This record gives sequence, C-alpha cells and structure tokens, in this order.
Amino acid sequence: MPQSVFPAPDHDHGRRASAAIAHAEVLCAARAQRLTPMRRHVLEALLDSHRPLGAYEIIERLARHGRPAPITVYRALDFLRDNGLVHRIESRNAFVACVHNHAGDDLIVFLICERCGAVGEAPGGNVAETLKASSRAAGFAPKSPVIEIAGICAHCRER
Repeated sequence: MPQSVFPAPDHDHGRRASAAIAHAEVLCAARAQRLTPMRRHVLEALLDSHRPLGAYEIIERLARHGRPAPITVYRALDFLRDNGLVHRIESRNAFVACVHNHAGDDLIVFLICERCGAVGEAPGGNVAETLKASSRAAGFAPKSPVIEIAGICAHCRER
C-alpha cells in the first residue's frame, strides 16, 4: 500500500517542524540570505498548522510576538515562496510550508481535503513529463507547475 502524503494523526510534529526550520537555515546560508526572525515566525506558523493559512490568519497567529503589519507578512511569504520553503494554494488563497526538498520547477500536486482542509503534497513524476511535453508543444513555458486536486483524505473517509 502506498504511503500517505498527509501527515499521520500521530506524527512527530515537533521533529518535522525542527527539520524544516533547519533546512530553511541551511538553504538561506548557502544562498547568502537571511532567515530573519519574521520570516522564521511566518514559516513556524505554517509548520504549526495542519491546513493552509491565509496571510491574515498568519498575522493572528503571530500576534503573540506583536501584531505585524500585513505588508511585512506578505514580504516574508514572498521570500519563503521564492526560496521554495512555502507554497501558495491558489484555490484557497493560502499558504502551506513545504517539507519536501525538490527543485523549483518540479511539478507539485496538492491533494486538498474538502472536509478537514488538510493538504498533502504528492510527487508529480510521470505526470510532470507529460505536462512539460504538452506545454513545449504548445510553445508555453509554465512558471509554477502546480496541480490542485480536491477530494477526501483517508483520515476523513475513515470517520
């Protein structure tokens, strides 16, 4: 049976978040960029959530550190997205932390649960090659190859 792309209900959330922050620090250092406190707080807020968050939801979660201005959060999100540390879920106008290490032009398939709002990130492998070939044939160069699929996750189906 294939492994679920959704975190198990009993997963080690702290270890997963710590690994993602460590990856962000290494990536920023390698690129001579700074993971500022605000960028870190925004990433941590997304890592703490099991569902996508909009910018204003992130602001609410960060209020304990002092309520940041929306532009500050949007700039942090832009930085994190540009560096492959978060993804934008277009259909939800929300963001999720990326805990996978993949290239910026890799196809990303988001599986979005319509009941609980959880988002899983699945590999796009074979589909990616087909879509790239179709895009090239049409003279089109995709900027951010993302597919969003809505449905019901295994956890919600079992309820």
